[in-house]
Amino acid sequence: MEPIFQNDAVVFGLLMTALGLVFYTSSLKNKTLEKFYTIFPPLLLCYMVPAIFTTAGLIAPSWETTNDAGEIVKHKSYLYDVAKNYLLPTALVLMTLSINFKSIINLGPKSLIMFFTGTLGIIIGGPIAILIVSTFAPEVVGGAGPDAVWRGMATIAGSWIGGGANQTAMLEIYEYNQANYAPMVIVDIVVANIWMAFLLYGVGRNEKIDKWLKADASAITALKEKVETFQKGIMRIPTLRDLMVVLGVGFFATGFSHVVSDGIVSLIDNHIPALQGSVVHSGFFWLVVMATTVGLALSFTRARNLEGAGASKLGSVFIYILVATIGMKMDLASILDKNNAGLLGVGLIWMAVHVGLLFIVAKLIRAPYFFLAVGSKANVGGAASAPVVAAAFHPSLAPVGVLLAVLGYAVGTYGAILAATLMEIAAP
Repeated sequence: MEPIFQNDAVVFGLLMTALGLVFYTSSLKNKTLEKFYTIFPPLLLCYMVPAIFTTAGLIAPSWETTNDAGEIVKHKSYLYDVAKNYLLPTALVLMTLSINFKSIINLGPKSLIMFFTGTLGIIIGGPIAILIVSTFAPEVVGGAGPDAVWRGMATIAGSWIGGGANQTAMLEIYEYNQANYAPMVIVDIVVANIWMAFLLYGVGRNEKIDKWLKADASAITALKEKVETFQKGIMRIPTLRDLMVVLGVGFFATGFSHVVSDGIVSLIDNHIPALQGSVVHSGFFWLVVMATTVGLALSFTRARNLEGAGASKLGSVFIYILVATIGMKMDLASILDKNNAGLLGVGLIWMAVHVGLLFIVAKLIRAPYFFLAVGSKANVGGAASAPVVAAAFHPSLAPVGVLLAVLGYAVGTYGAILAATLMEIAAP
């Protein structure tokens, strides 16, 4: 279906208006609004309002039209691509300028434990979902040869443990019939985004969740306090010069990161063909790695004082724009589509195993909700989502999400292959 607004400039204006209204109304001293935002945190609305726009047909991430010759013409919005490739790396640089790297290390091993718990949940969740659904609807998870559903689910496993590059690798390895691939993409996006909404909702209640988990969040609190103390010591009213320097540093680092990532991908294409199709052949992988590396390197220089001019706040603006463009990819109507209902059910059971295992382990080791949320999104969302969730707790925590997401890219292919093997055994 064609959206009402197809011009990206108009769509961007609509998204920014929504973000502005959410932030404006959430700051008003009004009991009704305060109660509303207690139930629906601002970050969640920044994500869900664009999804509602998409569902209502106002905007769309992509659509098709037919030209005068009767040919199908594909269209897409490039806002997500811009936010992902330009604003996200710049945000990562600006948010890591003032970070205390030693404090990140001092967060301890619980972040890694929760990350690998999330990975394990994806690996075993797929076959468990197939076993459960095969007891009452074997046709949903059956099929043979290239049409076997487990082959398609292997691509979801690649996406949920690593990212797009891992997903593509699974599609090539298991040779799933691409004519049936669209429903798998829908399951991937819809289920992951439903879980994202719950995670963002939980951010506003992380203290209550931590209390239930009996978690020790002292290391996270200490890091936030250290950053906030540093910010107070250098904070000033930013001048035009300050803002231009901050943006200059951020976007220079992004441009530099693109040059390096393009160079590495070109090097692999020309000299290391064995690595083509792997995670390290992904330009976005190297873009995120380089942007984070540059930001961390700058944190050891006088550039960290740019935080006093609001570097992390500008980075947060870019993150919220990314959140809105991620939200516009979510069509809530697809959840109710009966043609997708069966596979969506499989995906929801799969995700429930992932989530359930995370909460069990978090309860056992008393891990804070922060580690649960970021460990999950480092798997399921990758570098485009993990820093968003981490920064929702505090801008200084964004690098934790990035570092774990990079680890997800590294183990994604191996974890997905193991998941696919188990799903093949479980398939009817």
